[in-house]
Amino acid sequence: MNSGGLGRVETQRVVTFSRDDPLVLESGATIGPVQVAYETYGRLDEEASNAIVVCHALTGDAHAAGHHGDPRRRGWWDSMIGRGRPIDTERFFVVSANLLGGCNGSTGPSSPDPDAGRPYGMRFPLFTVRDLVTVQRALLGYLGIRRAHAAIGGSLGGMQALQWALDQPGEVGRAVMICASARLSAQNIAFSAVARSAIMNDPDFRDGEYLTTSRRPETGLSVARMMAHITYLSEESMRRKFDRRRHEPESKTMTFEVDFEVERYLRHQAQTFLRRFDALSYLYLSRVMDYFDPFGDPSLDLGSVTTLVRAISFDSDWRFGSAHSRHIADVLRTGGVAVEHVEIGSPWGHDSFLLELPDYHRAVREALTQEAPRPTTLSRAPT
Repeated sequence: MNSGGLGRVETQRVVTFSRDDPLVLESGATIGPVQVAYETYGRLDEEASNAIVVCHALTGDAHAAGHHGDPRRRGWWDSMIGRGRPIDTERFFVVSANLLGGCNGSTGPSSPDPDAGRPYGMRFPLFTVRDLVTVQRALLGYLGIRRAHAAIGGSLGGMQALQWALDQPGEVGRAVMICASARLSAQNIAFSAVARSAIMNDPDFRDGEYLTTSRRPETGLSVARMMAHITYLSEESMRRKFDRRRHEPESKTMTFEVDFEVERYLRHQAQTFLRRFDALSYLYLSRVMDYFDPFGDPSLDLGSVTTLVRAISFDSDWRFGSAHSRHIADVLRTGGVAVEHVEIGSPWGHDSFLLELPDYHRAVREALTQEAPRPTTLSRAPT
């Protein structure tokens, strides 16, 4: 596992849009300045042609690999990125940014509103996956990269890779979408609705103005995280990890306290989450996913898509199951896009995309090394 792992890395920050030249969202609303926190791994080649953009999921951040001083606390995709790993830093220059709307260095609803002198809160405008990609493209422009070798991500990260391939195929040679969806089901929207309701109905939420107080909607955010985490695991994975084991197996006492090991695990996940994430970012980024529907865009022209696409799913994922990936592949294939769908066997559910599974890593490696046709014209990323 440690072989090929990166050492100490640093998170950098850059302002990609200013107050005088703000980010114009798909809705027409503007934000400026926009700061982006990002990390890079590997070395950009002389032609600036070997960049891979890693797009994170709902609760991710820029720190995808390596460590910040403690080798035991490594980036969320450390098993995937490094020397000799599927995203090989001996070959590729990897860019991983915290998303617009995030809470780990990039501008989001918890950032200072320059016009109000306090955090944006719920005044922060709603945005789309296309807006997330616009900020990613601006970062690449700052780094001097006009065309990415690939864009890759799981869940919400895969949605960004898909949107990028549809809108700017000349800028991305390959799109690798892992357990992603092009259109959330009613069930998925319902799960997110309950999570947001838990947050917004917490008395400490205060209509999103809690950042100006000494309290946070920790109860609501904890409930949201625990419920969501259940959907990231399969029933089989929960049986293997916890079954019906109790913290005190010999006890015959019934109680409302945390007793079963699965309860302890969810409580631990919630407490860890509170230390690293903000409730407002959870609201905004989960809502982005609800409205994502790129194939419903009447202006979509699949005939212009030159990006090679691979959709990867896991047979035990019931949050964004293989049917979602098959739908993406079927629509793209019908439009003449070069696309493959690969289903991986795994007992671990949606969270399989974070794990070191040989067949999965092989599928990613293959997707990143297959030959892609060069476009006849290159679309320039924003600068």
